Amino acid sequence: MTKIAILLSVCLICAGTGIGFAQAPPKSPAEPPKQASFGLEDAGVIRTLPQSKPVLGKAGPVPRLADGKPDLSGPWEPNAIRENVRLEATGVVIPFRPEAKAIYDQRLATLGKDDPEARCLPPGVPRLTTTPYPFRFLQVPGLIVIIYEGGSQTFRQIFTDGRQYSKFAEDLWNGESIGHWEGDTLVVETIGFNEKTWIDAAGVPHSKDMKVTERIRRLDAENMEIVSTIDDARMYTKPWSFTTYPKRLHGEILEYICNENEADVRHLVGK
Repeated sequence: MTKIAILLSVCLICAGTGIGFAQAPPKSPAEPPKQASFGLEDAGVIRTLPQSKPVLGKAGPVPRLADGKPDLSGPWEPNAIRENVRLEATGVVIPFRPEAKAIYDQRLATLGKDDPEARCLPPGVPRLTTTPYPFRFLQVPGLIVIIYEGGSQTFRQIFTDGRQYSKFAEDLWNGESIGHWEGDTLVVETIGFNEKTWIDAAGVPHSKDMKVTERIRRLDAENMEIVSTIDDARMYTKPWSFTTYPKRLHGEILEYICNENEADVRHLVGK
């Protein structure tokens, strides 16, 4: 009997007796990675997301304007979803005062269901540079304007002409910003806030006394660094900072009307 005939006979015998060869159990489909928003419930989700710090040396040099200043203009993507959702989970140490910690704990316990940004209100500063929507710098002598796709397509004016804060610098969503250059770093100081915005989706709070200092530096042709420092003595025992790394957007910011057909709020039930 040939080898093939023997194998066929064995297979028929096994089939008739119910005996079968061992088979590997079917593989279950891999569970998709959890989105960043799950980080409100599980800080470990944030830690599994890739960090945004760029690898330098692969892009071209920093472009410059005629006056020698770095050219910040153009569209950028925030590249900061970890910081937008839950700053503490990224390793940032936030020196809460007891009042601020109580506010934060309550917001986090309800999974950020009362987040103003989820209701199409402006995210405020510094959160405007961490929300997952691109923004565009417009840079002219004496003024830098940032136009944001998200946050109800809001904008900021950063005056670099040496002026002081105006009498209108109070109770503002985005505050009032004055900037100056320290070498190749644009230093932006913003005051005059209301208390309605959150610093991240987890609910880091601030008072009307908050001052935000952003140190904005273009690292090369494709990457930017923004160090945001929060100074709010009513909420924190000392100033604290976090850093994000926007990336050059090879595209354009788009029209985004958050209020149109809004269907999210009714699903924000917390827990």
